[in-house]
Parts: sequence; structure tokens; C-alpha cells
Amino acid sequence: MNTFLPLFTKRLPFILPFILAGCTTFSSDGGFSAVEQTAGQHLNKDLIWQRSNSDKVSAAQRVGELLGSPLSADDAVQIALLNNRGLQATFFKLGIAESDVVQAGRLPNPGFSFSRTHQGGEVEISRSIVVNIARLIMMPATIQIERRRFQQTQREVTIQMLLLAAEARKAYYTAVAADQTVLYMQQVKQAADAGAELARRMLQAGNFNKLQQAREQSFYAEATLNLVRAEQMKTRSREKLTRLMGLSDTTYALPSRLPDLPKTPDEQINMEQLAMSQRLDIEEAILNTEQVAKNLGLTKATRFINVLNVGAIHNSFNDKSNENGVEVSLELPLFDWGDAKVTKAESIYMQAVNRAEEVAVNARSQVREAYAVYRANFDIAKHYQDEIVPLNTRVSKENLLRYNGMLIGVFDLLADARSQINSVNGAIEAYRDFWMAKTDLELSLIGQPGMTSMGNKNTSSGEE
Repeated sequence: MNTFLPLFTKRLPFILPFILAGCTTFSSDGGFSAVEQTAGQHLNKDLIWQRSNSDKVSAAQRVGELLGSPLSADDAVQIALLNNRGLQATFFKLGIAESDVVQAGRLPNPGFSFSRTHQGGEVEISRSIVVNIARLIMMPATIQIERRRFQQTQREVTIQMLLLAAEARKAYYTAVAADQTVLYMQQVKQAADAGAELARRMLQAGNFNKLQQAREQSFYAEATLNLVRAEQMKTRSREKLTRLMGLSDTTYALPSRLPDLPKTPDEQINMEQLAMSQRLDIEEAILNTEQVAKNLGLTKATRFINVLNVGAIHNSFNDKSNENGVEVSLELPLFDWGDAKVTKAESIYMQAVNRAEEVAVNARSQVREAYAVYRANFDIAKHYQDEIVPLNTRVSKENLLRYNGMLIGVFDLLADARSQINSVNGAIEAYRDFWMAKTDLELSLIGQPGMTSMGNKNTSSGEE
């Protein structure tokens, strides 16, 4: 053992630079600041990665404050971003990816072997330290690859965060519209109850025939069924919103009606250019292409090296003589010249380039489509607001005046109320569809999360 220590001391100046180069450490925020910045820039919302009890308490306090009054759409989104446990689980992908970066910067453990053999009267003692030189040589490239993976993970987490925000906002509008529909269908049910009861009494008095009474009873049955369906939709939509917000019950309050339409729609000015500059799926596609390009150059440079180990050898013999040296093993390309690996890497790179171009083409198309849907829904809701609902309201007022003047009967008035059911329900749905289309348009300017899985698969393939 004493003869081995001087040998290790002589090798220390050679090993020390690798030790100093391998001091990769964890960041203070775990890469969360990039996701947090996107939430503030595009959503104007706060994020808390709940890694400690104080973080959990802070988030719970904020959620409690927001639940103290009827929720707005922004409140629902903020609660979802703070309280959704699935999103919190997604945040820990950052910790996993950063751990891979740090691990890539750590030196491989050296191997030590000791053997003592004898043959007849001769005794041979062998000691050696083996260090994976290939891993040391590849360490800078490996660190760079893991850092790019970490950046990809940041974009994936950001996209999932944006998707949750959009889903929560759309679920909010659906839930409010469902509440509004239930309130209206309750009014229709009350009118149907009154009509059915009046028809029954008039039939008993002999002032109504069975056909007229059956019509009123049929309207009552349909109104009852529509109310049940509306209440079912209310329950489903509220439960979905509750799940997205990560709440344990549905006791929170929502407003009684959807927000008013804006006076004018958003104009389609530079939307495609804006999407090209900030969509996360485009950034990820570009990053993936760059990484595959790096891997292509790496494959060309190292296609002959599969296992490269270097070891310090110190052998002692019974005649007190020593044998010192270095043993290196290298794979020689006698049969496999590596051309298949290079061809595969080049094919993977061109595959990544074409998929990046596909993402860009699809992004522009999605923005145009989202805006067309948004504008159409605005026009429809505006038509209900300015034409259909006011006209039906005017007809109702005129019929009420005629009823007060005894020009029409109560059943004519009820028939007019029945004719308004479709227009009122249509108006509620048109308002809901507009706000949901606006949410989809805003998401299309930032990124579509359905385009990220293939890039990760290609990246991993390119590293083989």
C-alpha cells in the first residue's frame, strides 16, 4: 500500500483539472424563473412552486382570499395556477432535469483493483486505478446535451402551465353559462307550471278542450326535462372547474351572468408574426434541431470510440522489483467503420429540420384559424345582442300591452314566452363561445402543447 500512494500522488496533477471542471452545482431557483416569467408576461399571473411548507401556506392564503368573493375568470385561472396539484407535479420535472445536468458534471468514480497471485515460490501483487477516460473526454459535450434537455423541459413545463390556464378559463366560462342557463330554465319551468295548472282548471271548468290542455302539458314536460339537463350540465361544468382549480368542494361563488362583449373585436394585425416570435413550440423545435445538429458533429468525431479506459498500473514481484505503466484499451474499426451511425444521425437531423418547418407552418395556420373562429363568434354574439334579443324583447312588450288591453289571452302570452326560449339559450351559448374562442386565440399566439413529444423522442435517438 505504501508503494501505491506515491504513484497516486504523481497522477494527481493529471486528475485535478478534471475534478475542478466537474464542479456543477444546482441553481437557486431550479429553472423555475423562466416558467414564472412567462406566467407574468403572458397571463399576468403569479406562480408558486410549492417546495416547502411556507410556500404551501402562502399559496393557500392567496387561494382563500380569492375564494372570498364571486370569482372572475382571472381569479379562476390564478387559483388553478396556485392550487392544481398536477401542475405542481409538473414543476418537479425541472428538478429531475436539473439533477441530470448536475450529474453530467460530476466526475465518474475511479475503479481500484488489487490482486495477489503466486506461482511456486513467486508472488505477484497487482494494484491499479481505472478511470473512464471516454466519460471524462465527453463530459463537456454531455453537460451541453443535458443543459439543452433542461431547456426543453422548461418549455414543456411552461406549455403545460399555459394549457392549464386556458382550460381553467374555458371551464369558467362554461360553468357561468351553465349557471345562467339553469336560472333561465327555472323561470321557464315556473311559467310552464302556471300554464299547465291553468289549463287543467280550465279543462275542468269546460272552457278548454283536451288538445289545448295536452299542448300545455307537453310544454310543461319539456320544460321539466330541459331544466334537469341544464342542472346536469351545471354540475358537470362546475366539477370540472373545481378539479382544475384543485379545490375539494364546489361551494365557491360564481357571477350570475357572463361578461359583456367588448365594443369592438381585436384586429388581426401582425398576429402571425407575433406567434412566430413567441410561440414556445417553435422555440422548442428550433432547440431540438440545434441539439440534433450538435449530436451529428459529435457522432462524426467519436464514431470509432466506444469504450476508452485508462488505468494506472503498479505491479510488485517477490524479487522486490516493480512494474509501472498505463494501460489503454481502444476499439478499432476493423469491421464496423461507423458509417451507419453517421447516416442515422444525418437522417435524424433532416427529420428534425422538416418537423421544425412543419411546426412553423402549422403555427401560422392555427393562428389564422383561431382568429377566424374568434371573429365569427364575436359577430354571432353581437348579432344576438343587437338584433335577436332586442327584437324578442320588443315583441314581448307588445304582447304584454295587448294582454293588458284584453286583445290576447294568457295562453297567447305564454306561447310568446315559449318562442323566446331558443333565442335566450342561443344568446347565452353565443356569449360563452365567444369568450372560449378568445381564450383559444390567446393560446394560439403562445404555443400549442400537442407538438412537443416527437421532438424529445428524436433528440434521444440522436444521442445514441
